[in-house]
Amino acid sequence: MQELVTVKRALLSVSNKDGIVEFATMLAEQGVELISTGGTSKTLTAAGLHVEDVSSLTGFPEMLDGRVKTLHPAVHGGLLGVRDLDSHVSAMAEHNILPIDLICIDLYPFEKTIEREDVSFAEVIEQIDIGGPAMIRSAAKNFKFVTVITNPNQYEAVLAEMTANSGATTLSLRQSLSKDAFARTASYDATIFAWMNSDEETFSNSLRLDHGLSQILRYGENPDQPSAVYGDHKHTGPSVVHANVLAGKPLSYNNLMDAAAALELVLDLHASTSMPSAAIIKHANPCGAAVATTLLSAFQQAWTCDPLAAFGGIVAVSGNIDNELASIIAEGQKFLEVIVAPSFTDEAIETLSARWKNVRLLAVGNQVRQSEWKQMRSVEGGMLVQNLKPVEANSDNWIHAAGPEPSEQQLQDARVAWIACAHLKSNSISIVNDCSLIGGGMGQVDRVSAARLAIQRAGESLQNTTTAVAGSDAFFPFSDGPALLIDAGITCIVQPGGSVRDQETIDLCNDKNITLLHTNERRFRH
Repeated sequence: MQELVTVKRALLSVSNKDGIVEFATMLAEQGVELISTGGTSKTLTAAGLHVEDVSSLTGFPEMLDGRVKTLHPAVHGGLLGVRDLDSHVSAMAEHNILPIDLICIDLYPFEKTIEREDVSFAEVIEQIDIGGPAMIRSAAKNFKFVTVITNPNQYEAVLAEMTANSGATTLSLRQSLSKDAFARTASYDATIFAWMNSDEETFSNSLRLDHGLSQILRYGENPDQPSAVYGDHKHTGPSVVHANVLAGKPLSYNNLMDAAAALELVLDLHASTSMPSAAIIKHANPCGAAVATTLLSAFQQAWTCDPLAAFGGIVAVSGNIDNELASIIAEGQKFLEVIVAPSFTDEAIETLSARWKNVRLLAVGNQVRQSEWKQMRSVEGGMLVQNLKPVEANSDNWIHAAGPEPSEQQLQDARVAWIACAHLKSNSISIVNDCSLIGGGMGQVDRVSAARLAIQRAGESLQNTTTAVAGSDAFFPFSDGPALLIDAGITCIVQPGGSVRDQETIDLCNDKNITLLHTNERRFRH
C-alpha cells in the first residue's frame, strides 16, 4: 500500500464548528484546496478562507431542505477511486472526477437532539444524517488514499503528520482514522436504532451496544484473563465506570465489580430509608451494611458487622466524605482497596491517600439514578439482558402474615434486611439489628444452609440482642429454615411468601410469637 499520500483537496462539513476555522486555515496554508457545504462553508468564508461550495463540484444545488447535497458521483467517486488502478483512473478522468484526499465530517447532532425534553418527532427525524455517514464510509473504505476525520480531537494529529511529511499523511494514521470512522458510524446508527426502538414494551429482535473503551485493565478475574472496561456514554446516573478517580492505582476487574455492587447497595439503602447509608463489599457480597442518622455512624456500624471480612474490601457511602469521616475510615488496622462516594473534600483525599497510597477514591457524583436501564451479562455463546430493578423496601405494601404487629424499629430493620439479602448471592439470608447487617448467609444451595451460615456469621452480635430481624431473598419451602432462625433469637422475619407450605411457617411464627412479613416479591441475585 502507498505509505504517504499528499493532501491536495479536502471536504469539510461539520456540525461542531469548534476548531474548524483554525484547522481549515492550517490546511490552506499547506496549499490544500477546500470544499465545503452549508453552514461550514459560510463559517469558513466569513473567516476569510477561499472555499469551493460542494454544489459547484456536483453541478447540482443543495435541495430538499438540505437532505440532498453530497450524494453524487463527483463526491463519492473522488473518495472511492482507487488511484493506482488504471480503470479507476480512466473512469475518473472521463467523468471529470477529481480525487478528494481528506474529509472532515462529524455528522448531525442526533445524540444531543434526542436529549432535549421539548424536541419533536419531526426535529429528531431531520437530525438523522444520510450524506455524512455515506461519505465517512466511502473515505474509510478507501483509507489507502483518503484521510477521514470524524472528531475535532483528531485535528492536531493530522496536522502534525502533514507538517512532518510535507503535506502528506501516513498509512498507519489513515488506517487508524478509518477504524475510528467505522466506530463512529456504527455508534451513530446504534443510537438511532435505540431511539426508534425506545417505545417497544418487549425486547427487540437484535441487541446493539454503544459502549466506548474506558480502560484496558491489568487482567480479568484471574491473571491469565485479558480484560477491559467499556462505558455507555448514554448513562447519566452514578456509576463506577464513569466515576472521577481522585487517587490510587488503576482499578482492576474485580475492583470494578465489587465497587459497582457496593454503590448499588448504598443507593438502594438510601432510597428506601432516606437515611445516610454505608456498605462494605468483599468478593461481590456485603460483609457490612448500615443506615444511621449520620454518615459517620453508618460507616462505623457497617464496619463493626465483620471487620475480619472487611479487611481488603470495598467501601461505599451515600454522602460526601469530609476529613472527619476520612479520619475514622483511616484509623486502626483497616485495609481498603476502593472507597466510593458522591464526592470527597480535598482534606479527605489527602488523609485517605496518606493512609493507603494505592487506595482508589471514586467520586460518582449526585446524579439521579436512572430508573430505566438494561442489565447485561455475557455467557458463553450469548448475552443475558434484563430490566434493571432497584431493590425497594416499601413496607406499606408488605403483608403482616403472622405474630405481633411489628414495631417501627422492627420495620426499619426489616427494610435493611430485605435490601441486604437481595444484595447477597442467592440463596441468601440476612440478619440485621439496629439497622446494621450483623450476619449474612450467601451463595448456598439450600435455604437451611443459608440460615445456618447467617447465624454463624452473626455470632456474638446475635447472641447479645433480643431484637434481630432476618430477611430471605426467596420464600421458605419448609418451616425448618425459620425454625433455625427463631431458635437463634430472631424476633421478626421478612420473606417473599408464596410457598405451598407457607401455612407451616405462619403457624410456627404464631406459635413462637414471631412477627412474619411477606413482601410478595422474590429478589434472587446470581
